Amino acid sequence: MTDVRPLDPEATQPLPAAAPTPALPRTYWQDEISEPKALARQTLEALRTYRAAEVAMRRRTREAMSMAEYEMLALRFLLRRADRTARPAELAHYLGITTADTNALADKLQRDGRVERVAGFAINRSASIRATETADAEVRDTLNGMHLRMYAAAMKLTPSQHRHITGFLAAMTDAIDSVDPR
Repeated sequence: MTDVRPLDPEATQPLPAAAPTPALPRTYWQDEISEPKALARQTLEALRTYRAAEVAMRRRTREAMSMAEYEMLALRFLLRRADRTARPAELAHYLGITTADTNALADKLQRDGRVERVAGFAINRSASIRATETADAEVRDTLNGMHLRMYAAAMKLTPSQHRHITGFLAAMTDAIDSVDPR
């Protein structure tokens, strides 16, 4: 019998209980692998390492700007919009929080000078929330060096590499987005 690990997606039978399992490096994927599998796992491990670095960077950025996670997420959401403005209900939906929590969040960001409320243009429309120029400049100043390094890394890629990487990331996004909550 070949030494097939239980986590191998191509495995048909698990190892017998009495068979000793050789020590493997501590990685997420723990089976004997062919070269194509090894390359796929190396790519997935690089993606996991990148994600961990990104999470740590976001934490450092929040700390540098003295912001809580939802404050930073709200500000990023607003700054990505063409007019840097959203209705409270849109922001609540994006953040997955109640409108009451969104109003409290907007109050805090407004006190800090990072957002302003803009009167609704129609009757019965709530005031919108807009990121201020100050917030935009603060985020740019905080992240500018990192963005320049990221852009420089992307500029080193060939057109073929760009196509492969963007295709891979789109496929990974689809794989992650298709997970059903249980």
